Amino acid sequence: MVSAGHYLAAEAGFAILEAGGNAVDAGVAAGIALGVVQSDLVNVAGVAPIMIYLAEADEVLTISGLGTWPRAATLELFIEQHGGVVPEGIERVVVPAAPDAWITALSRFGTMAFGEIAAAATRFARDGFVMYPLMAELIASNAEGYARWPANAAIYLPGGHPPRVGELFVQADLGRTLQFMADEEAAAGGDRQAGLAAARAAFYEGDIARAITDYHREQGGLLTMEDMAAFRSEVERPVMTRLGDLEIHVCGPWCQGPVLAQMVSLLDGIDVGALGHNSPAYVHTVTETMKLAFADRERHYTDPNLAPVPIAALLSPGYAAVRRALIDPDGAWPEMPPGGDPEDAGMAFPAPRATGGDAGDSSAALDTSYVAVVDRHGNAFSATPSDVAHQAPVVPGTGLCPSSRGSQSRAIAGHPSAVAPGKRPRLSPSPALAHRPGRRVMPFGTPGGDVQCQAMLQTLLNMEVFGMAPQAAVEAPRFATYSFPGSFAPHAYAPGRLVLEGRIEAATGERLAALGHGVEWWPERTWRAGGMCLIVADLETGVLSGAADPRRESYAVGW
Repeated sequence: MVSAGHYLAAEAGFAILEAGGNAVDAGVAAGIALGVVQSDLVNVAGVAPIMIYLAEADEVLTISGLGTWPRAATLELFIEQHGGVVPEGIERVVVPAAPDAWITALSRFGTMAFGEIAAAATRFARDGFVMYPLMAELIASNAEGYARWPANAAIYLPGGHPPRVGELFVQADLGRTLQFMADEEAAAGGDRQAGLAAARAAFYEGDIARAITDYHREQGGLLTMEDMAAFRSEVERPVMTRLGDLEIHVCGPWCQGPVLAQMVSLLDGIDVGALGHNSPAYVHTVTETMKLAFADRERHYTDPNLAPVPIAALLSPGYAAVRRALIDPDGAWPEMPPGGDPEDAGMAFPAPRATGGDAGDSSAALDTSYVAVVDRHGNAFSATPSDVAHQAPVVPGTGLCPSSRGSQSRAIAGHPSAVAPGKRPRLSPSPALAHRPGRRVMPFGTPGGDVQCQAMLQTLLNMEVFGMAPQAAVEAPRFATYSFPGSFAPHAYAPGRLVLEGRIEAATGERLAALGHGVEWWPERTWRAGGMCLIVADLETGVLSGAADPRRESYAVGW
């Protein structure tokens, strides 16, 4: 089974399963396809954090798929030349990580060649696909961004205007880039590993790398051939917590994944089921829990290769109890709570000041897509590829917009996410996997910037606490808080803001406002609330249950 953020990506992954590939083969095929059919939200040269469950070993591993700042990127540069911000454009580009992450996954855990895996994506780029409403809407809303660079405009504003629904959308240069990697693989001869190495070298050491870095040198960018050639994705064990007897696996604190784990840890000991699904008390309690977790994200999360992050302490029962005591059932924090210090009785760093920005409504902060796969062996794949094409220039002739993920770093001395050479920005895309040993495996995730962990938590609770079937759990109305600094520059922060989907009762919104929440309303269903996809694999019966979010172009297919 495959569940993915676009129906063509789900089809591409499922075709690989039917051809005999495993979950990793299929997940990579779908992930690369997402970089074509959702290239406004996902870039082939973007990020691709991955989580893999290996059934035979009963083991979960992660592949970071997150690029580092170039060696020439310094905090002083952004403070002195850009007034302490990371500007849009070529200077926010980090090393593109997705190709390395996909090929690392194939090399270590897959069974097929890059050319086979990328064939569907190459076809979608070369021959085109039919433009659909959400992509047309988002391109039109960001038309000014695409128009800043001729290569971006040529792709996303063909004929001088955004593509219209129903038109054929072709990305010929991107198709040639993917085909070049496949051709280099085929020319390498030898075994599968040699071919995969050749495909990777074409991107990071050969003609593609040269095209990217030559353009960056000419346009004042920071990326060099040395940065490209030296990059490797991290393969490591996940962070884990429990919801009852269900293990929740997330990626490390180089991304926001542990926010989900902290939310689950904080809710342990609260009988949220007794509060009633989406009741005022439930929404209030879960929202205050989410605020506390985001406060710790702001205080602690960073690239653990460069600074220690006390993840074990942040997830400890004692620390969770101290932080949980900050939840007042009769009143909301009017702002983000202070970040905690697990080494000092759980307190207390001041909350930031409000920015006055339009927190949470920029489509730039709602990029990303997602893919889940479970194969016939019980292996599972969970990945959240991302990166937009309107914040930095497309490299002419390649169809690639190298990762603008530097937007998630800060140009503030002393901030955990401050810019530094070779450092990974704190990433918002964060795949997850739930595991009840011997009984159940569930890869799950969503796009949505800072809404991701919030939507994932609510979906988990819908299933585990309220007993909903997967599709019902995904479709149930959601809410989201923005009472913390956003992940994306300029890091907008709206103290107290709580947004509810319109299917939540009006009386609930009134009661939440009385508790001190700054209540606002979305439509009944909105893509801003995420695009959850998941697969539940019953390990005892072998039955797979998939769900895909109708808020976006998500689709699940399986047998």
